[in-house]
Amino acid sequence: MHDMIADEIREIPAAIFRDPAPAPGALAQTLPQAIPSGGVNLNAVLYTAGGLGPNPNVVLLHGLPGNEQNLDCAQSIRRAGWNVLTIHYRGSWGGPGTFTLANCLQDAAASLNWLQNGAICEKFRIDPQRIVIVGHSMGGFVALHTAAERREVMGAALISPVDLGQAFGGGDKENAATAVDRNVGVSAGLHILAGTSPRLLAQEARHNAHTWRLAAYAPQLAERPLLTVTSDDGFAAGGDALADAVQIRGGRLTHVHMATDHSYSNCRIELQTKLLQWLSLMTCLD
Repeated sequence: MHDMIADEIREIPAAIFRDPAPAPGALAQTLPQAIPSGGVNLNAVLYTAGGLGPNPNVVLLHGLPGNEQNLDCAQSIRRAGWNVLTIHYRGSWGGPGTFTLANCLQDAAASLNWLQNGAICEKFRIDPQRIVIVGHSMGGFVALHTAAERREVMGAALISPVDLGQAFGGGDKENAATAVDRNVGVSAGLHILAGTSPRLLAQEARHNAHTWRLAAYAPQLAERPLLTVTSDDGFAAGGDALADAVQIRGGRLTHVHMATDHSYSNCRIELQTKLLQWLSLMTCLD
């Protein structure tokens, strides 16, 4: 029994449970940022890794509305030597502007632009040539779309990516709006998203259902490393379809399923382990 436990511990990356040794150069920092997008500033946080740099970077995107923001993953990724940028989309969590799904795509693109700004790179020891995008739920869709649009993104990791048309764009408008509301909690009295409603978001998902299918992005991602993680949350079909479409094209895919809920509540260490193992492959590509 002790040997089995020891083997399990050895498989866990040290960045999950051990602080890095002091490195010459700057210390790690947690820095609030204002990132311009669509005429407003996004509320963002940059978790900088220590050392001289320049360091590789992860853009970490939350879902709809972002109750699980995976900040435990942000910390372990930073301990592994990566900067991590997290954002709140326009109109979410008290941020300015109007929340729409299309605006989320623009906000992710604006975050990449910010990371590649020369002055920002120099100030925060950012390597603009080494950027990976990670997204959870709706953020998984945003990450996939962004990586497909931006060839400079090294790879994408998708945690329970949601096929928006399949999940929220069904033919029955009332049922579609109800499905959205189960996530955003308007009927429960929550006010997390500004300038929108479950009905408007379901309508947007329905209008773009064909264009935003996860599997439709396979051709653009087949040549870059892709991690897809699914769970027992009812959304796995979209991630499985994407994985199949990438594999058919001979893509560089890592596909993992975990027996847990949409927030990976009882698999947080396993989730971090898979992310860090996959990110270590990005380091090998340098």
